[in-house]
Amino acid sequence: MPKSTVSRLTYTLTKLGYLSYLEEFGKYRLGSATLSLGSSMLSNSDVRSIARPLMQELADFSQSMVSLASPDRLSMIYIENARSSSALTLALDVGSKIPLATSAIGRAYLAGISEQDRGAFYKLLETQDPKTAPKLILGIEKAMKQYQELGCTCSFGDWQKDVNAIAIPVKQGGGMLPMAINCGGPAFNLSPDFLLDKIRPKLLELGRKLATQGWK
Repeated sequence: MPKSTVSRLTYTLTKLGYLSYLEEFGKYRLGSATLSLGSSMLSNSDVRSIARPLMQELADFSQSMVSLASPDRLSMIYIENARSSSALTLALDVGSKIPLATSAIGRAYLAGISEQDRGAFYKLLETQDPKTAPKLILGIEKAMKQYQELGCTCSFGDWQKDVNAIAIPVKQGGGMLPMAINCGGPAFNLSPDFLLDKIRPKLLELGRKLATQGWK
């Protein structure tokens, strides 16, 4: 194929989120939008097997749900869930999408990327949702300050008024997709104080354990 055709194709696929350019390597990799096409991308990854037992441990302690997710344009798509035996967990499964801007897990992802990439997300948000973008960006900036202070991002009724959650970013090397992990559930079962005082230390410890197990 002519180089001009290849350039146009890669440009279009990158804009749509199906490719992502790795500047440090001068190469492209599959983008997060490919996750919405099916599970074949996940089946070749050991991310879930590494994280799953640690997520389950936290889910059992918190009597809630712990999830691992990756970005898909303006959403986060769940790629792994761990539930406690409690019947009070959220009805979200692998493949479910939630808004990136208002959820704790989406805000954690934004906290884990560069300021330049976060600015690109703001531009996308303003293009796709110009009426509500200013309010959403203010909420994100508030969450960025929370992350600097607490080491996690929060969403207490911001995504859904009866849902509370906290989350942390998960960085991977080698050009792998950035991700985030949250712990959340019904607000009457998970108060902000309980999440910050009891769950936050364990969520941060989960992140440290992932790093020591070769997730870099």
